[in-house]
Amino acid sequence: MDTDDPKSQQPSGEPWWETTALDQMTQAQWESLCDGCAQCCLVKLEDDETGDILYTSVACALLDSGTCRCTDYSNRLERVYECEKITPETAGDFQWLPYSCAYRRLHEGRGLAWWHPLVSGSDQSVHEAGISVRGRVISQEHVDMGDLEDYIVDAEVFEGENGG
Repeated sequence: MDTDDPKSQQPSGEPWWETTALDQMTQAQWESLCDGCAQCCLVKLEDDETGDILYTSVACALLDSGTCRCTDYSNRLERVYECEKITPETAGDFQWLPYSCAYRRLHEGRGLAWWHPLVSGSDQSVHEAGISVRGRVISQEHVDMGDLEDYIVDAEVFEGENGG
């Protein structure tokens, strides 16, 4: 197997993400698990009483809402205080990750969804399935952050027809 090619398969023909433990993946494999939904780039609030995480339709200022990719990925952790680096070791620590997130799915022992680009072969399938935030968010640059409660959305709005 070519470990530098995240699309390669095991000699058995099984996809590497079904046979490789999270902590055994190469950096390229790990990065390719990101489906490009950008739900992790949404500003979230925590309910003080319940501890529940509430999603908003407000996105990080670094998010390109058309491509659902970070405009400064390599420097995001320095530029955005709230940005979290998800690693194989911490994938289970972030309960705010959406149910559809590949990192969360694999950590929980669920496979990748049919719309995941590694499964579908298309980086557009996440958008076509209605999983991504494309066209449904506003940049935090255009929002009074004191009004975030006005932007709370049901997280299921990003789960598409067959997303979770």
